[in-house]
Amino acid sequence: MSKKRSLLIMVAMGIVVGWFTLGGAAYVMKYTSSTEFCLSCHTMQIPYEEYQGSVHYSNQKGIRAECADCHIPSEPIDFLVTKIKATKDVYHEFVTGKIDSEEKYEEHRMAMAENVWKQMRANDSATCRSCHSFDAMDTFEQSEQSVKMHEYGIENNQTCIDCHKGVAHFPPEVEMDSEAFDRLIEKSKTTDNSTKTVFPITIIATETGGKIYPATPLTVLEAKNSQRKVQINGFQMKGAEQVIYLGKGQRGIIALLSELDQKAVNTSNYEEDEYGNSWRSASLITTITDPVLGDVSELWTYAGELDNVYCSGCHALIPAKHFTVNAWKPVAKGMGDRTDISDLDLEILTKYFQYHAKDVINTEH
Repeated sequence: MSKKRSLLIMVAMGIVVGWFTLGGAAYVMKYTSSTEFCLSCHTMQIPYEEYQGSVHYSNQKGIRAECADCHIPSEPIDFLVTKIKATKDVYHEFVTGKIDSEEKYEEHRMAMAENVWKQMRANDSATCRSCHSFDAMDTFEQSEQSVKMHEYGIENNQTCIDCHKGVAHFPPEVEMDSEAFDRLIEKSKTTDNSTKTVFPITIIATETGGKIYPATPLTVLEAKNSQRKVQINGFQMKGAEQVIYLGKGQRGIIALLSELDQKAVNTSNYEEDEYGNSWRSASLITTITDPVLGDVSELWTYAGELDNVYCSGCHALIPAKHFTVNAWKPVAKGMGDRTDISDLDLEILTKYFQYHAKDVINTEH
């Protein structure tokens, strides 16, 4: 056999071996990226059922994002790195049984979620952007709130996962223990009677059955033992005289008045605002017996903890100055309904947002 022919045979054999090697590797890579392969591990049943209830599984467009579309980047290096890291999942599936029960899965849900969030932040949510981009968004088809949030994300260099943590799977459930709130209560019991301005922690009662909301500044006129004679200052809107609001045109409720409170309130003349609503200043003097704080910053510290626990679990923290007083109430309620935050904690958090809203601190986001 001539050297030339031997060389050709060797080249041909190399091509055949290379084709089978590379082709086989490509086939394995593709097969192990399929949703069917993912589901061959029984521990994936929980996230799969969550995914089936998401818009990425079923939607009006009939477009389905498979597991790999969200979890495996297409860029070659990132693809290989992700596949190599995934071998640990096989190890835990067949060797350790780390998440082989619902209880174990929930125990590790936070850590698993944080690993995915970290990866997506590192690659600027590359898998999301393979289908979605700001440039392709039709803002006329989005809600006003969505448009504002996307604009905010662009301005602040946020990535998709900062706000869409629970887009296909349930986000980890977080709950704040009562220790921080208990400290507030104990602190409020030590507020000196000489303190001139105090702030409720909870919804407290006026002496005639009205309600004063958390964080409302109360001017102390007299104080003796556990009783304080205080004055509430705010605004009333014509047609809603049972309410005292934070400011003119600002529907942050600071007090709800009983019929007797309404008769005792001192008011000015109504003035019409730019939207045709009539407002007047209003003040009420009443007696309270509930413990109150002498420094509202302590309540705001607690509200900040609530924000970190209940809000940032699903999206990046949104500065209070991003919305107006009136906008914050429905936004906070809508988001709060998606968590297990208590009614009181949601009220405190809402008040934190409203007292620091852009039309209160007079700044733009």
